[in-house]
Amino acid sequence: MQARADQEPLTSKKRRTGLTLATRESLWAYTFLFVPLLFFLVLRIWPAFQSFYLSLFTWHVDPAKREFLGLGYYQEMLSDPKLRRALLNTLLYTAIIVPAQLALGLGIALLLQAIGAFKSLFRAIYFAPYVTPAAAVAWVWGWMYSVNFGVINNFLIEWSIFWEERGLPWLVIDPQPFLSSPSQALVAVAVIVIWQNLGFQVVIFLAGLQGISRIFYDAAKIDGANSWNLFRYVTLPLLNPVMVFSIIISTIASLQLFDQVVNVNFTDQGGPLNSTLTIALYMYQEAFARFRLGYAAAVTVLLFFLILMVTLIQLRFFSRRVEY
Repeated sequence: MQARADQEPLTSKKRRTGLTLATRESLWAYTFLFVPLLFFLVLRIWPAFQSFYLSLFTWHVDPAKREFLGLGYYQEMLSDPKLRRALLNTLLYTAIIVPAQLALGLGIALLLQAIGAFKSLFRAIYFAPYVTPAAAVAWVWGWMYSVNFGVINNFLIEWSIFWEERGLPWLVIDPQPFLSSPSQALVAVAVIVIWQNLGFQVVIFLAGLQGISRIFYDAAKIDGANSWNLFRYVTLPLLNPVMVFSIIISTIASLQLFDQVVNVNFTDQGGPLNSTLTIALYMYQEAFARFRLGYAAAVTVLLFFLILMVTLIQLRFFSRRVEY
């Protein structure tokens, strides 16, 4: 009788509202999800469709005077050597930056995980460049790379003098052109990006390492696992979700590389012989230097699908289930 009396208020309440508790919770959840969904529709998805629409027309301030070209700009992209160079450079940036950030970030995170004191201080030091404006970082590194008065070349000069005086000429390293050399400029810019974003990777990997329970390590040690086996068979598999996130975020940022390339050598954006030109910078030049907004929109669509395909491939090959 008591149980029946307890159920009657709930039943009457359900009769009054006509909704179960699960239904009301679902409605509230969808209500709160609608806000970010609206954000993406208005500020992300709609501009993407507008870019594709714009890529089908020649640009004019008056929409009535725009000429429909269809896929004409996309056909032009197939025969554009400068775009092919920008695409190759972008892929080279990605091939250099992503593995370097992954390896260095994980290595530094493991070292910080092993120490007991000043861990927060070192984490803040590594993270500081990440929150520094990219333009400021690029300007400072551009000065450091300077052929005439850069600190790097000044150090190389002092290094060479030191070893020449001691009769060891094979240790002499001549000053390097860096940003003015077509063979060195791309790597020089990649070093800037790696240095600036390394702190983010360190923090992400530190969070992942701290989330691994000591139970797994203790169980492996009981089975006789050494330090390498612990890293290979415990740490890496359990860090897989963090590594996938790190790889995808780094790849997307590398494919959209713009700020460092523009600001590291402001008088020669894109480097000597387009050696540092990226797709994002090429799109910017076409849109705001040559005022070919339709063609720039077509390049934007190309970049979008490039990022989408690379991300899907990475999710397919790097994601895996970890069984406990």
